[in-house]
Amino acid sequence: MNALKKRTLIISHGHPDFNKGGAEVAAYNLYSAMRNRGEDAFFIARTSQPPHGGAAFSSRNGKREILFHTTMDDGFLFSNLKTRHLWQEFRDLLTLIKPDVVHLHHFFLLGIEVLTEVRNTLPEARIVLTLHEYLAICHNKGLMIKTNGKLCYGASARDCYNCFTSVQPGDFFLREKYIKSHFDAVDHFISPSQFLKQRYVEWGIEASRISVIENGLPETASNTGNGGLEDIVKTTKTFAFFGQINPYKGIDILLKAVTLLPKAIRQQVRIEIHGANLEQQESNYQEKVKKLLKQVGKVVIFQGAYEQHEMPALLDAADWAVVPSIWWENSPVVIQEALAAKVPLIVSNIGGMCEKVRDGVDGFHFRHGNPADLATIIERCVMQPTIRAKMSENIKPILKLEECLAMHQKVYACEIA
Repeated sequence: MNALKKRTLIISHGHPDFNKGGAEVAAYNLYSAMRNRGEDAFFIARTSQPPHGGAAFSSRNGKREILFHTTMDDGFLFSNLKTRHLWQEFRDLLTLIKPDVVHLHHFFLLGIEVLTEVRNTLPEARIVLTLHEYLAICHNKGLMIKTNGKLCYGASARDCYNCFTSVQPGDFFLREKYIKSHFDAVDHFISPSQFLKQRYVEWGIEASRISVIENGLPETASNTGNGGLEDIVKTTKTFAFFGQINPYKGIDILLKAVTLLPKAIRQQVRIEIHGANLEQQESNYQEKVKKLLKQVGKVVIFQGAYEQHEMPALLDAADWAVVPSIWWENSPVVIQEALAAKVPLIVSNIGGMCEKVRDGVDGFHFRHGNPADLATIIERCVMQPTIRAKMSENIKPILKLEECLAMHQKVYACEIA
């Protein structure tokens, strides 16, 4: 069947109107691209917004966008418990829509059972699941970081027990079996990075069942300034961070790096932090960040939360984008956004970060969790201002949303296994 004649249902664990995470935005962008081409597509997003009159579903932005008012109560198995009775209404909706392709961008918050519910209700449908991080593998928020702070290189029941001694090894073994039993309902997986794919292959999913497709970005205004001669004459270099503020995003690493800069270099540096939710973190982390902020003084400016449409202008004001995460980031959208704006990056040398940025070509890698190494790179960027223009010229065009959609439709049409 021609891909254009197929009805596609995209399911996300959140709607970007309420949740602006990378996975939610990627799912909605794909749906929007299909609708802009006049294709037959629907979008279902799980929401925590109160339902109207106790209904399981409500509409959003038109009849083709549907909010699913449900909960996931078991964070260990990702199982839907209290609202499991809503699966019948979910089945009824699937039967009403009758999609040929169901593309899920997550099972989190929906409940892992959503995969089997789709398969049992639509036995002939093509089911695709995009893997956005390591939640199925790792009980520690899907980060693959041990509870002692060290990186984790592979999961096993015994190793997981060493991190969570209140849970028996047998329970971790059964958890893996339970999640994989629902993964059996999936026809094909998509991973936005080769690194993430390899982690799931090592976990037990056949390599042939996973295609690597980067999340495409809609076309936006690109950075046309901040280059050439201006790099040389500017007295201050701006290094910008974008994203959520939590212990795993490495804000403290960036702030510590600033404290290690020589005074003369620090006077030529401006650090902008665009993000929110510091006040929602644990008190000890908040205190650590606040203490570091006092040490760096006016060098660091907290700009607060931002909207996605503001990114082109914010990047246009930046010389470098910094991604100092201490976990195995899969494919941070800020990397694509920076590359689209011709802004070179400084990233941790792990996970999808070092896969997306070519060290010494369109950005720099620094040893993850190492403020001294990051400080050395920042100092180099200040002392050698022509580097930025050269790296900006080396940046390759990113995957456009239309190209991304075309690759997905090959998966939908079974042209890719």
